[in-house]
Amino acid sequence: MTDTHKLPVVLVGGLHSDARKHVVDRLLHAVPGSVALHHDLATASRGTVRRGVRDASGELSCGETSLVNDCACCALREDLVPELERLAGGGPTSLAIVELWDSVEPKAMAEVVVTHGDGVLDLTNVITAVDSVLVLPYLANGDDLAEVGLAAATTDQRTVGDTWARQLEYAPVLALVNSEEADDEDRALLAQLHPTARQVPADSDELAQLAFAGFDVETAAAAQHPACAVFPQEADEAGVSTLVWRRRRPFHPERLYQALEDLCCAAARSRGRFWLADHPDTLLAWGAAGGALCVESSGPWLASLPDAAWEMVPPLRRASAALDWHPEHGDRCQHLVFTSPGLDRAGLERLLESCLLTDAEYASGREAWQRLPPAFDALLDTVS
Repeated sequence: MTDTHKLPVVLVGGLHSDARKHVVDRLLHAVPGSVALHHDLATASRGTVRRGVRDASGELSCGETSLVNDCACCALREDLVPELERLAGGGPTSLAIVELWDSVEPKAMAEVVVTHGDGVLDLTNVITAVDSVLVLPYLANGDDLAEVGLAAATTDQRTVGDTWARQLEYAPVLALVNSEEADDEDRALLAQLHPTARQVPADSDELAQLAFAGFDVETAAAAQHPACAVFPQEADEAGVSTLVWRRRRPFHPERLYQALEDLCCAAARSRGRFWLADHPDTLLAWGAAGGALCVESSGPWLASLPDAAWEMVPPLRRASAALDWHPEHGDRCQHLVFTSPGLDRAGLERLLESCLLTDAEYASGREAWQRLPPAFDALLDTVS
């Protein structure tokens, strides 16, 4: 239940800008006394970010704020909470709707609101607006955000596909804007990408109720962390498949590296966690969309930590590891999930299997594994 002493805040985001604006308009009309706040980062190239505040009747105010560290998102973070606090103290606002700009990811903004708005602001939910017919085209788009004018900073190296995937997967609520062109494949893809999300038509009365449902940033962050993420399950519907591939044996670094291009292009979206024979203590995160792959270190496997360090590990992480503990490898595992229309499941499994250590390589032991070609060192910026 919303704390009556705080201003309820709901984030509405997503790259589908028309759908997002429609969802915000529906909320403004459905929740009397609600106000929408939007930072337009399109003017960032001129050194400013435009801020607009409106209600169901139209624009109430507008203004500009300067870039911070040549970063539009930094300017948004610096300006967002003070504006929300102003709304909280300026009159009877029943709901503040933060309409995020196109490429802004909700996770960072949710954490800003909770961290800096404590005592005044109550983050009540995060919603991603979706046009079902655009899910696959955006997911398959490997263009850099900078190429399409959507970069949030000069150093922004994200792509359209991976940005859209994270916007989609973080939000517990997906507001669907009706599209007559959407078909069963579009709906199946959306359901398999984020099976735990609450899907609701943007024009339904339920949307306004969900705006106040409640949101926990720690739980949301844990659900996205590679070590304990709740990944999609096996599925096959309307021509869309999800393959869940789990193994215990480590990858051969050189063979996996050589297969990266084929693996990241094998599905519209893939993600998970994995381990390499020559980096047995490092939990590696996998995320691919639009043919672009991100591989990065997500810290140590719990099995590599001394017992005394376990008390510093969040309970959810410990529980996740315990559920899948192996007597020899601990929580080390390969857990990769691939979702796509027309997925070649058999071919993909063969390719993945070929990247594991062979029986002979596995039997040679960890000391020999350390002498394998360090194919990922440059990518991970590590030293063997």
